Amino acid sequence: MRLFICEKPSQGRDLAAVLGASRRSDGFMAGSGVTITWAVGHLLETAPPEAYGQQYGRPWSLSALPILPAPWQVIVKKETQDQFKVIERLLRQVDEVVIATDADREGEVIARELLDYCRWEGPVQRLWLSALDELSIRAALQDLRPGADTLGMYHAGLGRARADWLIGMNLSRLYTLRAAEVGFDGVVSVGRVQTPTLALVVRRDREIAAFVPKPYWQVKAQLTAGGLTFPAQWVPAKVYTDEEKRCVHQNIAQQVAQLCQQAGVAVVTECETKREKAAAPLAFSLGSLQQACGRLWDMSPQQVLDTAQSLYEKHKATTYPRTDCGYLPESMRKEIPSVLDAIGRTDPECAPLLSQLDKTMVSRIWNDKKITAHHGIIPTRNAFQLSALNEVECRVYTLIRRNYLAQFLSLHESDITRLQFDIGGQLFRTLGRTEMIKGWKVLFEKADEDEVPAEDEAAVALPPLSRDARCGVSRAEVVPLMTRPPAHYTFATLIGAMMNAAAFVTDVSLRKVLKDNAGLGTEATRAGIVEQLLNRRFIARKGSKLMATDLGADVIDALPPQLTEPGMTALWEQALDEVAAGRMTLSAFLQRQAGWTRNLVSQGAQQQVHIRVPPTPPCPLCGGKTRLRKGDKGEFWSCQHYPECKGIINSDTRKRKSPRRAKSPKSNKN
Repeated sequence: MRLFICEKPSQGRDLAAVLGASRRSDGFMAGSGVTITWAVGHLLETAPPEAYGQQYGRPWSLSALPILPAPWQVIVKKETQDQFKVIERLLRQVDEVVIATDADREGEVIARELLDYCRWEGPVQRLWLSALDELSIRAALQDLRPGADTLGMYHAGLGRARADWLIGMNLSRLYTLRAAEVGFDGVVSVGRVQTPTLALVVRRDREIAAFVPKPYWQVKAQLTAGGLTFPAQWVPAKVYTDEEKRCVHQNIAQQVAQLCQQAGVAVVTECETKREKAAAPLAFSLGSLQQACGRLWDMSPQQVLDTAQSLYEKHKATTYPRTDCGYLPESMRKEIPSVLDAIGRTDPECAPLLSQLDKTMVSRIWNDKKITAHHGIIPTRNAFQLSALNEVECRVYTLIRRNYLAQFLSLHESDITRLQFDIGGQLFRTLGRTEMIKGWKVLFEKADEDEVPAEDEAAVALPPLSRDARCGVSRAEVVPLMTRPPAHYTFATLIGAMMNAAAFVTDVSLRKVLKDNAGLGTEATRAGIVEQLLNRRFIARKGSKLMATDLGADVIDALPPQLTEPGMTALWEQALDEVAAGRMTLSAFLQRQAGWTRNLVSQGAQQQVHIRVPPTPPCPLCGGKTRLRKGDKGEFWSCQHYPECKGIINSDTRKRKSPRRAKSPKSNKN
């Protein structure tokens, strides 16, 4: 008997339909020689600190830190213990297990932690699914992988979870206690990825606040030749510019403008025309999809992930979303006709476009060497009802589909003409672009994210000119400008910054060992990190901007650089990749994390912590301080002495209401 363990019931039903397991029972489905069961996310969780000793329970104590479990303990979640018992019983009845959870670190942990806890010693195979449509499931069933191939992913996932536990439990307790010493009544949440992400926002806000705009000047000339008028811009000598090559001397700019007017003629000193060919963009990774949707529609990373997950699980419309790769394996080229056929049957309006595609075209997307654990997100071979998608799902699906279809259209080609002029002894330049072949850009004509590169912003129609040709100067003017601060983060740009954490590392030695693509978190976790920062009121949305709150800024100021610098966490993510590849053991990774935690606790216990204490409305019953809490119906203020005092005020108005009593201790959550 073979047991398949899926991640959730919906996946179990999809698999059961293909395997013919039609006999339904409580918590599983069965067929001839096969049983399919499922978790409901994680059925097990790391034991709380008090499981390792009474000294780690409440009230928290500085003297009890650090908490370094040895050995680590896990417990069955109370809310899902019935399903755990189903799986535990089934494991005693079968001969072989196939892990069919999501094909990533987290999915590996969900299944293997159950096998370890139940002491399974039988054979293990891995079903590696990139899509949940019937054809993809059947193909994956024909290509089951040995369980040993993905064991490293389990160790890496376990390492990430335990590293997060060490930092979260120890440092959150430490800085909550230190903040309480100065009167702060709340939890100071610290996270291995959350904290350096918050630091990015805090530092950007401060960079903007401290920014002092500086004037600079451009000289623009209007030239005429062949019946056309076109602009050219002065290129100032280095002695007149700042580090960004901007002229910072107004009088020099004015003199140049006067020289242009006096000269009246521009002589072409260089003339170059080149054909530029641009390849279609790759398929989306989750991160690039989150950036595009954030830029186009201000969608949060979590909204994008949830939508992509729905397209994958519910509608079988697109492939596995939690991928960091935009390439496709060459073996999938044989699926091109069936994918395009499914697109056409799903949306008949695509028929004219599909007829123009070159199915034999081999774009840069087909590259086995670039494939990571998963390929890019593309449409599946499953035709579905387009009308079943809601508006947001339809937008995201269309975006994913567009990038796939672009692979079968020709390159975009333009002739770029660059001209240099001598006007009164001064160097001027201009740029002209003539589109020759639209190619794949026919799909992007309405796309806001298909922005023209900054260099091409002034690209205009130019007359045919050659070296030593002469043009008239009809006008020259000085344009006063001011330097601008960097922009506040948005959902799109913050995800981009998290993906490229190495760019923010200033330590030269650390930068040398970091990969260029070292990031904060993973494709699967970044959305949740941003949501945590919002929920904990460390950052807030102001329109499309994400800005740090006073609390968020104070938390970053209170913490040592090792916790706030993105390079250190990116380095740990890099180490987890080594664990996944089997080049580092889980125990070695956790030993390093324990040592790091021990040092951070020792350092934090000695430093000063300053966190502003925000004003709170007084308790309507005892007049004491109140604390903002979350309940079933939203947020409210309740007395800090709850449950002894049960005074409550609604948080939306902060107006004193008739005193009412808290219904349940469950509202005492931070």
